Amino acid sequence: MISVSEWQKIGIGTMGFGIFFILFGILLYFDSVLLAFGNILFLCGLSFIIGLRRTFGFFFQQHKLKGTSFFLGGVIIVLLRWPLLGMALETYGFINLFRGFFPVAFGFLGSSIPFLGSLFQRLQGTSSMV
Repeated sequence: MISVSEWQKIGIGTMGFGIFFILFGILLYFDSVLLAFGNILFLCGLSFIIGLRRTFGFFFQQHKLKGTSFFLGGVIIVLLRWPLLGMALETYGFINLFRGFFPVAFGFLGSSIPFLGSLFQRLQGTSSMV
């Protein structure tokens, strides 16, 4: 069994609130205050979960600098109250940063939820360009 420290529990809660505020900000027609607050909570939660040094190391790896620049640039643009442009940049950066994590997450979800497993297998088989 994996033991989770108190800091990691705080980080999971903080990250959860960050995701909630981001989604709530999107639902309220891209409210810039909620999106900015959600972004700050998300980044703080991530650093609580994996630590400051590992967070910095993750974001500033050589092959992830493009994704990092778009993601953090999007956060800054949202903080400057341009929420649509900022969220578009953040989404592109998020996809570039976490592209290696998506197959792992989809595999986990597919193995734990039967309906999603069959859906992912069906989608995986339709990868032709025609």
